[in-house]
This record gives sequence, structure tokens and C-alpha cells, in this order.
Amino acid sequence: MKTYIIRRIQQKDNPQIARVIRDVLIEFGVPKVGTAFADKSLDCMFETYNTGNKAYFVVEENGAIIGGAGVSPLDNFEGNVCELQKMYFSPQARGRGIGSEMMKICLNKARELGFEQCYLETMPYMDDARKLYYKNGFANLDKPMGDTGHYSCNVWMIKNL
Repeated sequence: MKTYIIRRIQQKDNPQIARVIRDVLIEFGVPKVGTAFADKSLDCMFETYNTGNKAYFVVEENGAIIGGAGVSPLDNFEGNVCELQKMYFSPQARGRGIGSEMMKICLNKARELGFEQCYLETMPYMDDARKLYYKNGFANLDKPMGDTGHYSCNVWMIKNL
């Protein structure tokens, strides 16, 4: 039985999703600079994604936020490309198919917003995440696109929508 819901972020979710993202980054030993850990938007996710061409979704279970992901235009890039952003799940959310469901929701939203491609950046040791991206049609790139400020992320991927 499904005990969680995936929904658009609300302002009240800001502290919980910021904590989830930071906790996951610490768990995986991700550098605190040049990654999402240092993003100014981390503490104001609702405000950041509450515009016409962006969307962020959270996973709520028993009143707690256990993960999230979103799409936004790729920063500093000319073209109709969005970026899959801040897709992180707490340990209790993993291995339950939530990542696959979230991926479908985000990619459908990207298509609905009119994007032609979806880009993402990750780390080489985030094996489960990379498997999910490959499973959903993402392919590796040789170099980054745009300039996200995440210079510590050295795996770049793209998918045609």
C-alpha cells in the first residue's frame, strides 16, 4: 500500500526539504562547495520554484518530507533545455520506486512547460541515481552545459524530451 504522496512544494516545506537535501549530501560525502549544498535557494525552495517555468515536487509521508525533485531552465544556457534539480531522497524513501515515479512527474512537467531537453549533473559515486537516470533515457555528456555553479559535479547527462 502506498503511504506517501508526491505534490508541489508549499512554503511550509522549505525547512524540511532543505534538511533532507543537506542530510543526503552529507551522507554521500559530497563537497559542500560547488554543489547544491551551497545553493542560496536551498532554504527558500518554494519561492525559487514558484514561477511559471519552474516546478518542484516533494514526497510527503506521515506529515514528513522524505524527498523531492524539480525542473528549471538551465542556467546560463541559450536553448530550450531544463535541468533536473535537487533530486534527493532520505534513506526511508529509497528502494520503493519513489525515484522512478518522481522522475516521470518531473519529465512530464518539463514537457508540459515546453522544454525540448532535460540536463542534469551528478557525482560518479551516486550509483543508484545514475542507474535511475540511465533507465529513464539519459545519456552521458563529455562536458557540462550552461553554468550551474556546481563545479564539483563531474557527471553530466542529457535526455531528449
